[in-house]
Amino acid sequence: QVQLVESGGGLVQAGGPMRLSCAASGLDFRNYAMGWFRQAPGKGRDFVARISWSGVRKYYTDSVKGRFTISRDNAKNTVYLQMNSLKPEDTAVYYCAVYRSGTVNNQDVTDWGQGTQVTVSS
Repeated sequence: QVQLVESGGGLVQAGGPMRLSCAASGLDFRNYAMGWFRQAPGKGRDFVARISWSGVRKYYTDSVKGRFTISRDNAKNTVYLQMNSLKPEDTAVYYCAVYRSGTVNNQDVTDWGQGTQVTVSS
């Protein structure tokens, strides 16, 4: 059974940094692309970033390009999201996700974490 546990959320002032972590278990982590999504109050769950199994290829939604960086440590079964220059509109619950093997669709997720709240104050 796949388990994804996010950590690192909380309250931060606008312009500040925050790093999220997601520890994965129950899968051969190094074989799967991983991603981050977010859901703001009253809105749907949106794609934020994706990283290939090797860590070489990375994709971002336009609104976070240049501010957020996704990375992974396959030895630790962990994926990270470094968020810099945070804005109030980044406030959301952030979810870690596992992608279906071989998919090129950024929405094709097989498993989700429980989410971690990120609140950016103005």
